[in-house]
Amino acid sequence: MINTFTRRTAMALMASAALAVATPVAAEGWTPNKPVEMVIMAGQGGGADRLARLFQSMIQTENLSPMPILPVNKGGGSGAEALRYLKDKEGDATTVMATLNSYYTTPLRTDIGVDIEEFTPIARMAIDNFILWVNADSDIQTLDDYIAAVKEAGGSWKMGGTGSGQEDSLVTAMLEEEFGVKYTYVPFDGGGTVAKNLVGNHIDSTVNNPSEQMGFYKAGKSRPIAAFSEERLEAFPDVPTMRELGHDLVYTMQRSFVGPKDMPAEAVAFYTDMFTKLSETAEWQKYAADEALDAKLLTGDALQEFLLNGREVHRKILDSMGELGS
Repeated sequence: MINTFTRRTAMALMASAALAVATPVAAEGWTPNKPVEMVIMAGQGGGADRLARLFQSMIQTENLSPMPILPVNKGGGSGAEALRYLKDKEGDATTVMATLNSYYTTPLRTDIGVDIEEFTPIARMAIDNFILWVNADSDIQTLDDYIAAVKEAGGSWKMGGTGSGQEDSLVTAMLEEEFGVKYTYVPFDGGGTVAKNLVGNHIDSTVNNPSEQMGFYKAGKSRPIAAFSEERLEAFPDVPTMRELGHDLVYTMQRSFVGPKDMPAEAVAFYTDMFTKLSETAEWQKYAADEALDAKLLTGDALQEFLLNGREVHRKILDSMGELGS
């Protein structure tokens, strides 16, 4: 059952977050000799894109790299484009990739010849959360209101999200199983587009990350109903968790950076040090608090263990949904 796996997801992520953070090795003088590509496994405007571009700006502001960092979106095929691109960069010292949970699910669902265990872990910058949202013009105020409205719609309720098999669709499937409802799932290229379609009344609800809806929320255009977090989010103190409301639905998103297979050790040390310093800046800590992010840093072997654990958790979730075939 999906609910069982969501509990396992929470336990796995919490256990991994408690691991000791690896101490980065000194970069020993190595620095990139050309611009660094920051590949993003998603389209423009969503949570992954927004964070990657924020990091790029902060790296520049803090003078953490002697060469420019160049964000490049490769979100095709639910991140398959980015994964294949990184695989073909084996041994490269000037390419890093910003990941999200499609880092797990896309190689499991699609035969793209990618094994994430081969990639080089660099830094997990944050754990992101999910919230159930409706348009602020809606009469829906509570989870009970929401479920009643979805049931009344009889399968025509439009849930917007990112591509099939990605994070939003997994959370949607959890809701369908938990409440015995059926959605018309409407996929978009990225979380930013999903958020815009909610406030434009082209869809009826979303499970956007807080950062993707935050601007619309502050403008009074979207309404949070419940969070899929372990505890109430500091940025949303009045929004109950699904667990508080009697539903054991917990799901989170990892925001990490990895390098290609066999990235030179001195390059790994440089980027690990760079992201470690970035994680300690006041700007990042404030942003993480404002956007309801858990900014516990993981690097090295601890990060690789976290990522491989996450893959197995998602393998079980996808299998329970019939997404992995026979």
